[in-house]
Amino acid sequence: MTTERKILLLGSGFVAGPAVEYILRRPENQLTIACRRIANAEALAKQFSRAKSESIDVTNEEALDEIISRHDLVISLIPYTFHPLVIKSAIKFKKHVVTTSYVSPAMKEFHAAAIENDLTIMNEIGLDPGIDHLYALKTINEVHANGGKIISFISYCGGLPAPECSNNPLGYKFSWSSRGVLLALRNSAKFCQDGKIVEIHESDLMSSAKPYLIYPAFAFLSYPNRDSTPFKEFYNIPEAQTVVRGTLRYQGFTDFVKVLVKIGLLDDANQDYLQFDSPEISWRDVIAKVLHISSNTEDDLRKAIKSTIAENEISEDEIERILKGFKWLGLFSDQPVHRRNTLLDTLCATLEEKMQYEEGERDMVILQHKFEIELKNGTRETWTSTLLEYGKPPGPSAMATTVGIPCGIAVQLILDGVIKKRGVLQPYTSEINNPIIAELEKEGIKVKEEKL
Repeated sequence: MTTERKILLLGSGFVAGPAVEYILRRPENQLTIACRRIANAEALAKQFSRAKSESIDVTNEEALDEIISRHDLVISLIPYTFHPLVIKSAIKFKKHVVTTSYVSPAMKEFHAAAIENDLTIMNEIGLDPGIDHLYALKTINEVHANGGKIISFISYCGGLPAPECSNNPLGYKFSWSSRGVLLALRNSAKFCQDGKIVEIHESDLMSSAKPYLIYPAFAFLSYPNRDSTPFKEFYNIPEAQTVVRGTLRYQGFTDFVKVLVKIGLLDDANQDYLQFDSPEISWRDVIAKVLHISSNTEDDLRKAIKSTIAENEISEDEIERILKGFKWLGLFSDQPVHRRNTLLDTLCATLEEKMQYEEGERDMVILQHKFEIELKNGTRETWTSTLLEYGKPPGPSAMATTVGIPCGIAVQLILDGVIKKRGVLQPYTSEINNPIIAELEKEGIKVKEEKL
C-alpha cells in the first residue's frame, strides 16, 4: 500500500490550479491549500476531492511552524520575499520545499542547512524561470558533449494575449497584478554582446527594444531583462560571446510605455491628491497635474504630451496612436480615478479595470532560445528551441499551465525520490532536468527544436 503524502500549498493564485490538478492525480497525495484569505483557498480546494483549505499568515512564525510540521512537502507560491520564512520553518521540521521563484540571496543562505538536513529546496521551476532553464541546458549540454561551443545564446519569453485578443492600445492584458509588470519596465539591463558587457539604464530600456522575428504572423519587440551576465556561469558557457535574456511584447507596447514614463505615470512616490481620503479627482485633472499645466482640456493635454517627446523619438503616426490609446483608457476624461496613493498604483487600477481578459479570450506564452553554435569541426550553425502555448478557455491559461505543471512535476519527482539532489537548487543539472523534461512532454508541453 502506498504511503499517504501530505502536501502544503501556500498561495492560491492564478498558477496554482494546474499544479494542484497534477499533484492530486496520485491517489496517495493529500493537499492543504493555505493563504491569508481563506475564501481564496476554499474556492480552489472545493474543486478537488483530496484538497482542503486553511487560513495562514506566514509572518506568524508559530502558525507557520505548526502548519508546516503537519506536512511532508511545502509548495510556496506566495511572493518571493516570504520564501525565506517558509524555508527556515521547513528546515526546522525537515520538509522539502518547491518554489517557482528565482533564488534570492536570502534563500541561498539556507543551502548548507538544507544539505545538512537532507532536504531539497527546489526553485525556479515554472516557465521563466523554469522551462527556459531546462531547454537551454538540454541544447548546451548536447553541444558540449559533442565537442562544440556556444558562441551566442539569446533567449526571449513573453506572456501575452493571443493575437486576436490583443485588442487594446498596449496589446497586453493583465490576469494578475499589473504593478509587477509595470515596475519591471523600470529595471536597468545588463548583458554580453560580442564579447563586451552592455549596460542599459532604466530610462533607456524601452528605447532599446528591437523587432524580433520568430514566426511571420507575430509582430514582436524584444528588450533585455535585468542582468543576463551571470548565466555564462549558471549555464556553463564561458566561451559565449553574446548572452542575452529578455522579454517579448507586441509592437506598440514599448512606445506607449515610453510616453507613460516620460510624463511620470509610473512614479511610485506618494501624492497628496491621490490619498484614499483626498477629494475625488478626474483623470484629466491628474494628467494636467503631472504635465504641470493649468488647462485640462483634451487639446491642451495632447499638446503638452507631444511636447515631452523628443523630435524623431517616436513617429507622428505612432504618437497619434498613443494619444488615442490615452483616450481609450479614459485618461482625458472626467472619470474619477481610483485613488491609490501613487501615480503608478492609480494607473494600475485603471489598467486592470480596462485590460482584463474577457470571457472566452485566451492568452499565449511564447519562448525562444537561439543558439549560435560552433561544431567540433569548426562549422557554424544556428539552433532554436521554441515553445508556443495557448490558453484553453474556460480552462487554465497558458501561463498557469506552463508555470503550474512544471511545479507539480518537481513536487512529484521529489516525493518519488527521483530528484535526490539536496540543497537550495535551481534546474541547472541533467539529473534534475531530464526527468522533468520527460514528464513535461507527457503533458503535451513540448519545445520545438530546430537546426537551421
